Amino acid sequence: MAFEGLTSKLSGALSRLTGRGKLNEQTVKEGMREIKLALLEADVNFKVVREFIKTVTERAVGAEVLESLVPAQQVVKIVNEELTNMMGGSQSKLQISSRPPTVVMMVGLQGAGKTTHAGKLAGMYKKQGKRPLLVACDVYRPAAIKQLEILGEKLEIPVFSMGDQVSPIEIAKEGLRHAERHGHDMVFIDTAGRLHIDEGLMAELQGIKAAVNPTEILLTVDAMIGQDSVTVAQSFNEQLEVTGVILTKLDGDTRGGAALSIRHVTGKPIKFIGVGEKLDAIEPFHPDRMASRILGMGDVLSLIEKAEQAFDEKKAAELEKKLRQSTFTLDDYLDQFQQIRNMGSLESILSMMPGMKPGALKDAKIDEKAMGRVEAIIRSMTVAERTKPEIIGASRKKRIAAGSGTSVEEVNRLLKQFDQIQKLMKQFSGGGKKGRFGKMKIPF
Repeated sequence: MAFEGLTSKLSGALSRLTGRGKLNEQTVKEGMREIKLALLEADVNFKVVREFIKTVTERAVGAEVLESLVPAQQVVKIVNEELTNMMGGSQSKLQISSRPPTVVMMVGLQGAGKTTHAGKLAGMYKKQGKRPLLVACDVYRPAAIKQLEILGEKLEIPVFSMGDQVSPIEIAKEGLRHAERHGHDMVFIDTAGRLHIDEGLMAELQGIKAAVNPTEILLTVDAMIGQDSVTVAQSFNEQLEVTGVILTKLDGDTRGGAALSIRHVTGKPIKFIGVGEKLDAIEPFHPDRMASRILGMGDVLSLIEKAEQAFDEKKAAELEKKLRQSTFTLDDYLDQFQQIRNMGSLESILSMMPGMKPGALKDAKIDEKAMGRVEAIIRSMTVAERTKPEIIGASRKKRIAAGSGTSVEEVNRLLKQFDQIQKLMKQFSGGGKKGRFGKMKIPF
């Protein structure tokens, strides 16, 4: 995961400070040297590091910090605040035009994830009640138009294209007219990229910008290319005056320093981050939450938001009723598993928990396929078996195992877990009496 190495080193440096009790100027500067090395090794721009360390040190060696009752905790607080400031201070939201449609122009180098994230963004805003349109202006990359059309089909979002023989500037203009005629209030324009920045690319992008006057120009940057991402961001910003950045592949094995440098160097905010391959694996960027994650403090607010998006309130109410009446079935059990899966990978969920040490999940061998096996086992049962698992005997277990591609031992394990949960639920429900659950959500 991104920042894992940085989190480990920063946490180590800060824990050595907190373990000292009283601090003096010398011990603070020693700690800052460790933090400086950690940031440089994570590929943070050296000018950004220098300014960050200078600011933190000046604040940390002040009398009000060193003479306080908990000086080390004050230093941690200062590091957190300055890390947040480095990444922009507060969330920068996508600007929505007061006169629809809002036009979002996606730019960036080839391979950064422009097309995919155009689809992800459109999908995100569709869930918020918008009527997005995707416009295919990349007429150079083989299958770029087809890729966008496949994404549109999966997301049930229309795609406007005119083939690969028409000028991208003309396609952009016609796409905008199409959106106005058909009542689309958001337009996402997927533009061409190159393997490197060249005059031809920039001239074309400037032509599209002049033709459609976009509300936002979002630069898609691959977090895994390190310092080069800062150079790319500077070049695009100088030529196009981008309004924000989407940082992709933050779920990869990257040092992550680019995220800490782009905002400071270009002055342009990171607005979204790509955190996986799924079409909903995109998040608004919150500098304060990212700072907390980097310092190993977790990200409870994002975790809560993920849970609220994944869990259906109506289903939660139905589940509570079933638990009270002791009618909780294996179908309900499976439904809870699926809602958890909608929150993302178990590793990403656990990484947001406060106190989760960096690298602690490395050797945990989280089996993401286990949930798939649970689903296969339950779906191999008959309706009667899912409703009354007590009727499942030896011969039925063999049939279920064969049908799900699992073993009888795995079927037994699932049935035992379910039996334990049912007993626990009966204890909570007080034999069906109302009032024990309140608004409790059951975290399976």
